[in-house]
Amino acid sequence: MALSEEAASRSQERLSATWLSEEAASRSQERLSATWLFEEAASRSQERLSATWPPKALLIDLDNTILDDDSSVVPCWRDACLLAVSHMDPEALLAAVHKTRDWYWADAARHKAGRADLRAASARIVEMALEACGCTTPKGLARRIGDAYRDGREAAIAPFPGAIETLAELQKRNILLALITNGDAVVQRTKIDRFKLSGYFGHILIEGEFGFGKPEPEVYLAAMKALGAEPAGTWCVGDNLEWEVAAPQALGLRAVWHDFAGRGLPAGSTVKPDYVINRLSDLLNL
Repeated sequence: MALSEEAASRSQERLSATWLSEEAASRSQERLSATWLFEEAASRSQERLSATWPPKALLIDLDNTILDDDSSVVPCWRDACLLAVSHMDPEALLAAVHKTRDWYWADAARHKAGRADLRAASARIVEMALEACGCTTPKGLARRIGDAYRDGREAAIAPFPGAIETLAELQKRNILLALITNGDAVVQRTKIDRFKLSGYFGHILIEGEFGFGKPEPEVYLAAMKALGAEPAGTWCVGDNLEWEVAAPQALGLRAVWHDFAGRGLPAGSTVKPDYVINRLSDLLNL
């Protein structure tokens, strides 16, 4: 009986030793797997960090990156609201317009619809502002004010200082350039032609012509394909943190935020640009 119990005890010890050995092997494999995953992540991170200037290709935004499109907003609205002077205080209308336009453009769906027809969007903003002020006006006044605003904006738009010269230098350095811009085809093409920008770009993609707009991935993928570029060698430059930073980064591009107003990242921003510049010419010094 004692021998039988002794044999059983030794058998149990062997089983326990086998289990411990298998457990140790399993844990060792887990550590190896974790180490591999960490090293792989570190390697990819290092590849991203080591992608230095200059890139093979650049995707560049148009409005508020090459062209100063925002400086005229406040003065043009102020001038346009003077058309309501016979019906209400223009300053009161101006305040209502600013409040309404902030609300209007904050929604992605309204933004997409509005930029497809900017004159209709501006007229609708004025109409809502007039209603908020309790003002009953002659039919068509909202459209006249909206059109006056748009006329002023179109007349005032101009390239940022040094922007055209920067495009020429980038082209001289054999960096492949694509222009990617949201908006109506006619409006955006008119700007491009007016400032003779097409000669700097190997590809121009306009939302109203292409059918997709930023931040839809089709935009960046199509632009890179047209240039013969891959995400690892492509950077994106623009003023919109979602369109020119977060969206291209998600596809593996590096992103440069054009902080043309010099305000810095919004408080609590989860979007982290690879670089921040205040003027397009800063690209040449990265």
